[in-house]
Amino acid sequence: METQKKPMSKKRFRIGDVARELKIKKFVIRFWEKEFGLKSDRSSGGQRFYDKEDFEIFKTIKELLYSKGFTIAGARLQIKLAQGGQGVLANSKISPATTTDTFDAPAKEPPQKQAAPNKEALAKIKVLKKELLRLREKLA
Repeated sequence: METQKKPMSKKRFRIGDVARELKIKKFVIRFWEKEFGLKSDRSSGGQRFYDKEDFEIFKTIKELLYSKGFTIAGARLQIKLAQGGQGVLANSKISPATTTDTFDAPAKEPPQKQAAPNKEALAKIKVLKKELLRLREKLA
């Protein structure tokens, strides 16, 4: 009988190892790499290689998107907040340009007439704000 090693015990692993461990498709890893500005090491043949830090970043992104229900933009914001503090991703390989350009753009002028805010929507926003603040403190 042959025992299998866990892929995450290696120093470097391929995209398939990361995808298998996180139970997601490889194209999702490539998409997140682009969307979150991650830089992977490449072999001479162009194959992506990741280390344990990369895996932890992908794991955090998956948790934010799939478990916590954040959008890509919301997850980027959480990562930006974590980078500003002492969070999990503070010294990560995520490029600052990717996490800041979306959120530092000037706000658009509001339309002349705005509808009255919906009480239910305001209540949901308050709950989300509390959750974001709680996550921010947790990551800090």
